[in-house]
Formats: sequence, structure tokens, C-alpha cells
Amino acid sequence: MTTPDVEPRDAVADLRRIAFLLERAHESTYRVRAFRTAAAALVRRTPDEIAAMVRSGELKRLKGVGEVTARCVAESVAGEEPVYLRRLEAIGSTPLDEATAALRAALKGDCHSHTDASDGGSPLREMVETAQGLGHDYLVITDHSPRLTVANGLSAQRLRAQLEQIAELNAELGTGFRVLTGIEVDINEDGSLDQDPDLLSELDLVVASVHSKLRSPREEMTERMLTAIENPHVDVLGHCTGRMVTGNRKRPESQFDADAVFAACAANGVAVEVNSRPERLDPPKRLLRLAVEAGCLFTIDTDAHAPGQLDWLDNGCGRAAACGVPTDRILNTWPVDQLLTRAR
Repeated sequence: MTTPDVEPRDAVADLRRIAFLLERAHESTYRVRAFRTAAAALVRRTPDEIAAMVRSGELKRLKGVGEVTARCVAESVAGEEPVYLRRLEAIGSTPLDEATAALRAALKGDCHSHTDASDGGSPLREMVETAQGLGHDYLVITDHSPRLTVANGLSAQRLRAQLEQIAELNAELGTGFRVLTGIEVDINEDGSLDQDPDLLSELDLVVASVHSKLRSPREEMTERMLTAIENPHVDVLGHCTGRMVTGNRKRPESQFDADAVFAACAANGVAVEVNSRPERLDPPKRLLRLAVEAGCLFTIDTDAHAPGQLDWLDNGCGRAAACGVPTDRILNTWPVDQLLTRAR
């Protein structure tokens, strides 16, 4: 009796899944890059070509493929789930409590994400495909503005080119999913915004964040934030305290008059972002509860800089649920057309 042939797995898909899970687990960039680079090196090759390279040993000599990634590809070609992938899948994620799970299920999209146009690690299409795979209805692309040179912020010219790219992608996607145009615009020291106002008016959503002089005196920071919040182009106040709570970049909260800032957000219809990045988790719960009491709107965002990070919404949902954020005041629980109407 002969054993039937085992169907090979999609090696590129397995490499990308490993990278996704590593990103979701907040593993080191170099480790993620190894798997994404290997996937990119093989993406234009047919399954038969990949299998032939495994058999001949050529795969290990291919630029962008290392010993570990080559072993994963060989296992995929043999029809086996790569051991590396199986271990990551086994770790899984922490089960959500009922309130958090209900809130996560209510989210329809993500209002803060970055691509490799600024400081993200993957191109627009890959971010969008991942958001689709997570069940989103839309993804807002919010690459940085030009002042943040360390993050390769987009000049007006580069942002316009991205808008054209998004329009082309939306035409290709049809009606099932929307890529929304946006920006994470720097709040300058005087409270002005770091981008052409006419260009800001063309975007679907504007997230405004402080990235510089984070240790400014309380009064100066408050005035800076209030000026930005009162700007009619601003839709969302991003990671309001700027804190970093884990890793090598630990940073204390910026000091500002939270009562005044959240009252201004409520009065101007500017949503307070619940940032889901593990190293940010901003705002702190005491301030999040204060924003709820002030009557603010909210967004729950990943601030993703890589595809796997788009699956970090659980973090923000858990904090929002714990602090009693009403679901109907979270903009990204709204249908996309309602979100766009509100933003405009």
C-alpha cells in the first residue's frame, strides 16, 4: 500500500504568517525582517521552482534566505507546517474577557497606521491586505508629516503621491474594503500643524500628535495642545501623553492640564486616541476615565508600523472596556460613511 502524495504548503504564505506572529508578539525587528525578506525573495517564483531550489540546495544560496528561513521553506514544500510556525501558533493570544471581546468585535477599522513611506516596515498593499484578513472594513493610512525627519516624514509632494496610490488601490479593491487617506501630523511648538492646510483638508482623517519637546512646562504643553485641538483640520488627538512604558525608550508622561485638554476635545469633536501599542498604552487609565467623564469621542488604534501590529487592537479594547468607554462614542465602531461624514 502506497502513501498518497502530500500536498505542499504555500511557503511564502508560511513565511509571512511567521513574520506576522512575530510582529504581533513585538519581537525584534531583525528577526521579523529575516522572514519578510525571505518571503520577498521567493514571492515571484512558482511552487515548482521553490521545490526545485530546495532539492538542489540552491535555496540556501539565494540572497535574502538564511538557514532558519530555508528550513521553514523546506518543511512547507514537504507539506508540513514549519516547526517555527507551529510553535508561534501554539503560543496564541490571551483570551479576552466578555466586555473586551464585545468591544473588539464592534470595531470596523483602524484609524492610525504607518507604511514604509515613512517609518513603517511594509508597503501600503501589504498593510491593507493584512487589515482585510483581520476582518476590517477600512484602514486609515497615517504616515508621518515632514518635520519628523527621523521617521522619514512625508513632504506635501510625497503625500500627494501617496494619495494617488491609495486612489488606485481603492479602484482595484472595489466596494468591499476602503483605504482611507490620512496623516499623523506633528503638532508644532506653537500648536500649528506640520503640513499644508489645503492638503490636510483633502484627507479623510487627521491624527495630530506631539513628538518633540515632550518635557515642556505644563502651561506651554497645554497651550500647544489646545491650539491644535481647536484647528478645524484635526480629527484625533494621538497618544496624548507621549509616554513610553516598556523597552529601552522608557519616557514619562508629558505634563498638561488634562481637564482643559479633554474639555476642548469634547467641545471641538476631536477624538482622544486609545493607543494600543504595548510600549505606549496611552492615555493612562486615570486620564482615560477623565476623558470619558468629559464627554469625549474616542478612537482605538494600533499605531501599527508593521502588518502583525495591526492585530494589537485587543490592547486598546481591554483598556477602553476597563475604563467604561461607551461603544457608541468610539469612532471606529461606526460604519465608514458615518465616520467620514463626522470627520468632514
